[in-house]
Amino acid sequence: MSSASGTAAGPVSDRRRWLALAVVMTATFLDLVDVTIVNIAIPSIQQDIGASFSAIQWVTAGYALAFAIGLITGGRLGDIYGRKRLFLIGMAGFTLTSALCGLASGPGMLVAARVLQGGMAALMVPQVLSIIHVTFPAKERGKVFGMFGAMIGLGSVMGPMIGALLTEWNLFGLEWRPIFLVNLPVGIAGLILGYRFISESKAPKVLRLDLIGVGLASVGLLMLLYPLTQGREAGWPAWGFVSMAASLPLFVVFVRFERAKTRRDGSPLVELSLFRIKSFAAGIGVQLTYGVVSGIFFLVWTLYMQLGLGWSALHAGLTGLPFSVAAAVSAGMSVQVLVPLYGRKVLQAGALVKLAGVLLYIWEAEQYGADIRSWQMALPLAVMGVGMGLIVAPITDSVLSEVPREHAGSASGLINTTNQLGLAFGLGLVSIAFFGIVDDADPRREPMGEVFTGAFTHALWWVAGGLAIVFALMFALPRKAPDTAPDEDEAAGPAGDEEAGESPRQPAPEPAR
Repeated sequence: MSSASGTAAGPVSDRRRWLALAVVMTATFLDLVDVTIVNIAIPSIQQDIGASFSAIQWVTAGYALAFAIGLITGGRLGDIYGRKRLFLIGMAGFTLTSALCGLASGPGMLVAARVLQGGMAALMVPQVLSIIHVTFPAKERGKVFGMFGAMIGLGSVMGPMIGALLTEWNLFGLEWRPIFLVNLPVGIAGLILGYRFISESKAPKVLRLDLIGVGLASVGLLMLLYPLTQGREAGWPAWGFVSMAASLPLFVVFVRFERAKTRRDGSPLVELSLFRIKSFAAGIGVQLTYGVVSGIFFLVWTLYMQLGLGWSALHAGLTGLPFSVAAAVSAGMSVQVLVPLYGRKVLQAGALVKLAGVLLYIWEAEQYGADIRSWQMALPLAVMGVGMGLIVAPITDSVLSEVPREHAGSASGLINTTNQLGLAFGLGLVSIAFFGIVDDADPRREPMGEVFTGAFTHALWWVAGGLAIVFALMFALPRKAPDTAPDEDEAAGPAGDEEAGESPRQPAPEPAR
């Protein structure tokens, strides 16, 4: 394989490129499983290291925020300095920070290590699809991305179960720590095999870095999310509201700087002209809102089952299986069968189906209270999983369908970034949607199971409202499925898209984090 263009070297490299694919897919699996593993282990983490509720929010939100902020820059670094080089640096850093997470002695160290881990994932993950793009010709990518999607579905199913088993087994008396330490042997093997089998490639024409834009966005998001997450435990002090209000003019400064950088060198962090495309702007709104919905649901769901109902991590993990399996099955059907026939209606149906599952869950939780059983949760969870699969699998292609080819890389990076920002924002809102209800309850008069059930159903109404917004925004998406047939440039070879200046990093469907 040529390091400059990334074109295939012929039959001799066939075995090498399939081994390279296995390495990058394993890296993606690590990232996906790591997040779902952490969710199921949060109550155990809180109990073992004495973490506050805001600290456990930051354990997940810190990762998502760092990952989101670094994604676009991580992709550009790979285009400039080499995808293989950045992939290996990211994997090495991800492995090292996994060790730091597993060895954390307190909440502060764990949160800091998780933020660093998210930053390392932002270096590693964007290279995956770029490496696949330059390694396989257009005629083979359909099969490759099919394998990629199946692996993601497998990760969404296995993550909670792996986390539950590792937590429940309490290996060597380490409690929850093996959920992070298990990454070490996989990461080391990935580094050795990646160094040997992944070939180097760079984009022939690249966009410049926008470090000032990254700094402005980072500070603005922290000014918004930090008081939102910490404010409840601090008694909602005045400085928190001042900080959140001050983030708005800082975002205005960010937008003006991005416009100026576009005029100066054409390399902004965010290509603002994309928002003039109605379907793209609405799609970003869908991604952001759906990320908020997911961030709220998955954290409060875990806390409800383990802290409220008193279930073990394994019990909670097994309870979630109907959701994961239904999501994986419906995701495959939506892309391969339903969307080509019905287009946008499939995504809207997904929002309504998931909303129906949420409303059914609210009814069951209120009906059975703290005496609810796993089998009673199976139906609403399966319905919600079907709805999720109908949305997350086809949404990216739908959002990108009207984006000009030269902006495909920027647009796809922005889609994934927005989803992660939504997750971080949703995790921050848990302070209001869930913990605010827990704080207001009187445990002397009301059993904790009932308190957590009330907080859970209250949070689910937030989820239902978010899904209604998602449904409405989807009316702006294209009616019909995008044409995925390869064009002339793609047919010419695997490097065809790179001439636009930024290699495609279209995010594959991910389970909610």
